[in-house]
Amino acid sequence: MSKNTPKTEEDNGSDPDPTKIKPYTWPPSLAKPMKQLYPQKRSVRPLFSILLLIVFAATVSFRAVIRRADVNLSLGLAGAWSPQKKTHAAFSFNSSLLKYASVDISEPRAKQEIEQLLEGNFASQGRYRTFAAWRRFNTHNQDLRARSSSGASVLLRSPGFYRYWLQFRTALHDWARKKTSFDPEIMSDLTRLVKLPLTNNSERYSSCAVVGNSGILLKSEYGELIDSHEFVVRLNNARTTGFERNVGSKTSVSFVNSNILHFCARREGCFCHPYGVDVPIVMYICQPVHFMDYTVCNSTHKAALIVTDPRFDVLCARIVKYYSLKRFVEETGKSLDDWAVARDGANFHYSSGMQAVMLALGVCDKVSVFGFGKSSLAKHHYHSNQKAELGLHDYEAEYDFYQDVIERPWKIPFILSKFKFPPMVWSEATGEGNFTILFVFLQY
Repeated sequence: MSKNTPKTEEDNGSDPDPTKIKPYTWPPSLAKPMKQLYPQKRSVRPLFSILLLIVFAATVSFRAVIRRADVNLSLGLAGAWSPQKKTHAAFSFNSSLLKYASVDISEPRAKQEIEQLLEGNFASQGRYRTFAAWRRFNTHNQDLRARSSSGASVLLRSPGFYRYWLQFRTALHDWARKKTSFDPEIMSDLTRLVKLPLTNNSERYSSCAVVGNSGILLKSEYGELIDSHEFVVRLNNARTTGFERNVGSKTSVSFVNSNILHFCARREGCFCHPYGVDVPIVMYICQPVHFMDYTVCNSTHKAALIVTDPRFDVLCARIVKYYSLKRFVEETGKSLDDWAVARDGANFHYSSGMQAVMLALGVCDKVSVFGFGKSSLAKHHYHSNQKAELGLHDYEAEYDFYQDVIERPWKIPFILSKFKFPPMVWSEATGEGNFTILFVFLQY
């Protein structure tokens, strides 16, 4: 098993074992009707028994109210969410981890950038001065230069420019407004936000495969198994041609980060379809300015181009940061305050694969994961010669999350207890042609 394979043992005692609340046992005298206990004695006063039952019911009700009040208080402190309670009702999260994971260090910088973009100020976006989509506005629309009454040079934009500009501002404004809020119920809403636009219905897929890009897929011969799923998600336009035997050929959705679309926008017609023009794209926004790419490319794409809801992005960010903080403290013994420096907190981000798995968990009845993890015997990516991982991701922390999805879903923070995680199958190739399939069907 590779180094980054999710651990199969418990978390080294870092989290306290769930507190077990002993169920209340009825007194023997109340466990059965009185006349069964004393069939030949009529001297027991019925009124006394009724009063005893009333007192007992009142006591239980009062305890339930107090317990509910305590739970509600805990929910408020933890961000209005609760863990999976079906099997471990009293699991307790570390409040410091929750607090730190809920803070987005990059938010002030992002807010300033969004405000500048909404005002039309691209001065801080130097790369967009020569970016293809922006040049399209400046040259293809026959912009003209004139002089204002003060003699200053003025650039007169064409009607085509303003059409794109208004669409860009509207999309960015709506995205920024939602980004500031945290919605613990967003997982239950993914079928409406993603599945409905793709298929015109919000029924969950029966089975989904999320195909990563790790080199461990080579020689795995998973292609036929991957293609047998109803819904297949591939990451960041990794090509399949020439690798079908190991990675399959079926693609239902291409899940990408906005940097991928940024490069696609340089091409004629914003071509971004390695799997065919009819394959939809689901994309999360890495940088607000990438809405310019989305605005231009969305007008030319035949298939759907869907931007993930920013509230879903916030949830993914909090979960991965929680696991990264937890691992950092356990491995280094340092303070949570030191995490931001060690992990470059302002640029820290979840991976495309993590959010694709989260999406599948929200829209599928069963989820299979392929091509995640690494091996010293395998390439980093099966389709490229990339040598190293990106520093802004914490893959080890994400593997801890995957392991909890499979074995301990009640330990996953920030998700409401009413959301039930579907069964997830983790499939891993060793890079030597052998493979292991780990699977746990969660019982609820």
